[in-house]
Amino acid sequence: MPPKTIKKALADALEDLRQQDFDKFCHQLLDRREEPRVRRNRVEGRTRYEVVDVLVSTFTESGCLAVVVELLKEIDCNEDADRLVKETSGLSSKSGSSDTAGPSAGAPGANTMADGGCTDEHFVDKHRVQLIKRVSNIAPILDGLLDKKIIDQGRYDEIRALPVSGAKMRELYCTCLKASTACKDIFYKLLEENEPYLIADLKK
Repeated sequence: MPPKTIKKALADALEDLRQQDFDKFCHQLLDRREEPRVRRNRVEGRTRYEVVDVLVSTFTESGCLAVVVELLKEIDCNEDADRLVKETSGLSSKSGSSDTAGPSAGAPGANTMADGGCTDEHFVDKHRVQLIKRVSNIAPILDGLLDKKIIDQGRYDEIRALPVSGAKMRELYCTCLKASTACKDIFYKLLEENEPYLIADLKK
């Protein structure tokens, strides 16, 4: 039996949802403020597999994984989100290519240049889902980003006003962390300083 792809794992995750939860999922997807956004006519009345196709075409196969996990958590399907993260750990977008997809999330060479590795994917991108979920000491990180002029005072105030750490982290990913690798490097250093145990765990 060939290895499961990310797309197949996403389809299975949506297929396992109760109809009520799937409806909530679609509602949250349409309500996303971040770009790219999904048009209502691409989701309403569609099957779960068709919605997966929309997700993949909008966010790319690897990119939509984080979006789906976020949305599942927002509708309180936390167990489904955690299961999806576990099932897709180490998977690539193409069936059977997981062995050649490069180092796993915590393997040597899979981290940012700040760790001595030089790879295509930055540490903060590779661990996006876990960082959004698990970073709790967000205040000093925001202070550091403001001090380094990665965010301005207006953006700082907007993010500080968000109700939970996950929402604040998600907003950072959708704004300043898209700017450049240099911004991600600074963010990574702040994570090392303020969430050392989490970073150490993700490196394993």
